[in-house]
Amino acid sequence: MTAGQPLRIEPISEAAVTPFGWMLGKPLPSATDATAFASPASDFWHEHVFNAGDGGEPEILWVTYRSDDPAVTRLEVHHLTQQAVVPVIGSIVQIVAASDAAGEPDLSTVRAFTITPGQGLCMRPGIWHATRSVGGESTCLMLTRGSTTIDLVRHLNQGAAVEESRMTDIPQLHLER
Repeated sequence: MTAGQPLRIEPISEAAVTPFGWMLGKPLPSATDATAFASPASDFWHEHVFNAGDGGEPEILWVTYRSDDPAVTRLEVHHLTQQAVVPVIGSIVQIVAASDAAGEPDLSTVRAFTITPGQGLCMRPGIWHATRSVGGESTCLMLTRGSTTIDLVRHLNQGAAVEESRMTDIPQLHLER
């Protein structure tokens, strides 16, 4: 993609996110599924086994997104862990791109998905991403690796070098609904 190129926002779907990870919030599978239970009082079913990477400890974060800026000029990636984001209040747009052979964002793969409460996206390690709120503030539950959070916080608060993540500027993309 070239600088300033429009990036169409699309609804999240299981098929569309497969190159980047896994859609969360799929419907209850059939009653014969060994990982599902349904009753008049409650239902539960297996959704995804989260992988925090070798030696990683999973961590749950609350994240508040406020920026709805349609210009996307920066992406981040986490090398060791999956990362799941699930809106609880408000919707988000999750921008994702695969890594190329050199580990840089492959902008020919970039996509943007609207994710509403009750849905989510679990990204594979090595998936570049950015997030925007939709219509104001959005609060999300995030599942990530604890050491990745510490690494990122040290970088953002103190300017320390990051080891488990990376951020890079990209030619400007413009989100379009």
